[in-house]
Amino acid sequence: MSAVWDVLAATAILLGALLAMTAAVGIVRFPDTLSRMHAAAKPQVVGMVLVLVGAVIRLRGNVDIWMLVLVGVFTLLTAPVIAHVVGRVAYREQRGREGLEILGDLEHRHNRERPDTERPGPRL
Repeated sequence: MSAVWDVLAATAILLGALLAMTAAVGIVRFPDTLSRMHAAAKPQVVGMVLVLVGAVIRLRGNVDIWMLVLVGVFTLLTAPVIAHVVGRVAYREQRGREGLEILGDLEHRHNRERPDTERPGPRL
């Protein structure tokens, strides 16, 4: 039975490492910040969680498992917040990028439909 657990742990660690590697390649290869943000947030976090799951399986019965669980929980809690903040900053900095101005047009269209409201200035 120990061999089955070892194979399962090794598989999880290898899949996690593969996902983390694809995230690193995406960060290097994608052209702009918004595209890189996707590669940095999603596959990297899932890859790290898979590596942690593999380590927990391998270290079953050890006291250090709780530290790995805490690392996984904090990563899952902070990664979406960081990605959201980076995405907002990148959107503000790249307003002239092709396709992003459509979202800005929706904001202006909404303000034209409601003449009683003033058009908001740029948010900082």
